[in-house]
Amino acid sequence: MRRVRGGVRRRAVLVAIVGLLATGLIWGIAGALAADETATPATQGKVTLRLGWTNDPDNLNPFIGYESSSYEVWAINYDLLVGFRAEDYTNQPGIGLATDWETSDDGKVWTFTIVDGATWQDGEPLTARDVAFTYNYCLENEMGMFIDYLTFIEKVEAPDDTHVVFTCSKPKANMLGLWIPILPEHVWSKVDPKDAESGYKNKPPIVGSGPFQCVEWKKGEFVRMVAYKDYWKGAPKIDQVIFQTYQNQDTMAQDVQTGAIQSAWNIPAAQFDAIDSAKNVDAIRGVVIGFDELGFNCADKKVYPKSTGHPVLQDPAFRSALQWAVDKDKIVEIGYQGNANPADTIITRDFYAPDADYHWTPDEPYTFDLDRARQELDAAGYTDSDGNGIREYKGKDITLRLYARTESPESQNCGKLITGWFEDVGLDIKYEVIDDGRLGDLQYAYEGDEYAPDFDMFIWGWGGDIDPNFILSILTTSSIEAWSDCMWSNEEYDRLFLKQQTQIDVQERIKTVQRMQQIVYEESPYIPLVYPLDLEAADTGTWTGWVRAGHGKGLWWYNTQMDSYLAVHPGEAETQAEGGNTGLIVGIVVVVILVVVIIVLLMRRGRGQTEVEG
Repeated sequence: MRRVRGGVRRRAVLVAIVGLLATGLIWGIAGALAADETATPATQGKVTLRLGWTNDPDNLNPFIGYESSSYEVWAINYDLLVGFRAEDYTNQPGIGLATDWETSDDGKVWTFTIVDGATWQDGEPLTARDVAFTYNYCLENEMGMFIDYLTFIEKVEAPDDTHVVFTCSKPKANMLGLWIPILPEHVWSKVDPKDAESGYKNKPPIVGSGPFQCVEWKKGEFVRMVAYKDYWKGAPKIDQVIFQTYQNQDTMAQDVQTGAIQSAWNIPAAQFDAIDSAKNVDAIRGVVIGFDELGFNCADKKVYPKSTGHPVLQDPAFRSALQWAVDKDKIVEIGYQGNANPADTIITRDFYAPDADYHWTPDEPYTFDLDRARQELDAAGYTDSDGNGIREYKGKDITLRLYARTESPESQNCGKLITGWFEDVGLDIKYEVIDDGRLGDLQYAYEGDEYAPDFDMFIWGWGGDIDPNFILSILTTSSIEAWSDCMWSNEEYDRLFLKQQTQIDVQERIKTVQRMQQIVYEESPYIPLVYPLDLEAADTGTWTGWVRAGHGKGLWWYNTQMDSYLAVHPGEAETQAEGGNTGLIVGIVVVVILVVVIIVLLMRRGRGQTEVEG
């Protein structure tokens, strides 16, 4: 009788392994294909740049939206008349639609030459008439989001397809800094201006002339933008951009480290070093124009009787006293974990070139001094007459609502600190964290047709344009019920706002802008807290073409500039990985083939070792 020692069992096991591997191969291929279809919307076979943020757009209509994420979408869906170079923030011909411009001797007439041959994303030709339409649509209908850009502009005309002429009543110093997206007349001429400022959604696909078109938006999830291959400056080097909205910063941080997304804005400070040390990933602290502030409801009850803001907030002496009760160094250290600089005015420090620095530095700055805050509140007449620890207004305890934002851990950190300090000086603070949408609703609330801002204090921030005009405009009286979120009004400030727009001499304009900052500093409708450093991370190892703004001190993409979007693209390894996980599938196949070869060799070797017993 012949006995086979182990030969049959070995073969059975090897056959089983081959079967399992074959089955696994099928599962692996199917799984890889399925993962590629569902991991991100509509990415299969496309070179996709995935960008993460926690700040979801609020509205894609440029006459309604105000979130910085909405502006990021518009920045690459539309063109400006005059664009700026990200590298140094300078206005340059050919970056926006204007390839050249000239000004009359008196500075009142501006003539722009428009690129010839550009088209809208639906294929219609773009001409100077679209530019004239956009500006006249804003001007004639006094569109609130943009009207303060248009001061002194009397008429806008397009004498032909490649020229647009602006006639102004006075010289216009900020003519090259008007951040107004150029809109297609054949689309927006059908939109009632009243609807444009209220209910019009501007749903995707959004027709613009920029390098990418917004084709899909799922609120709270993502925005998808496809490359416009016929873009007049040349097609982007990628097929689409997906802005992925995260509800959790930590999850976003993990995804940028693993390569699930190529870049992320507003990464958590606590993970900055870990992200920066990850393979292929760099993290940066970007200097951006803007500030974060504690804002007050300064609405005059005589003008806005429906405002629910506490009456003490109308008193500049009360607001200024609270300046002494805010420790900005502690705000930087704890609130922002060191990723910010203390702020003093509404114009960013150390942003402008030395010969054109609009920032004003106070001669006698507010410092953190709780005793001084108490003294100033006493002097202003807000005392604690009943000894219960809370100051009073007309015999009633002063209770103030303070709102921080769900989307900003920094604002929440600051809210806790400020609540403690204000309670230390004798105020009753009701602190609450709410989302951006609700805070915006409270700031711009109405009862019927009457404006009824429904808050006391909030912590938020402003980003600005390169030209200081926009940041200055948010505190003008004419911006109340539009950009203004504190309803402050000052006649001298309003007068100077108009003056600085006419000052072609930069040094004269600087003096005016600095006086405006001084007025705000003294009356304190805002307490500027910090000039934040935005934290951004990107895959610079397998993706190339990132353009960092502001002399290498700014950001790669979250600053409404299109340079990175046009230039960034994956390296060779990343390109090969695109298109249905081909690399993964090929790898699985190769491994299985190698295993099968080894199995065959082992089986052959096994035959030689078979023993026969009789």
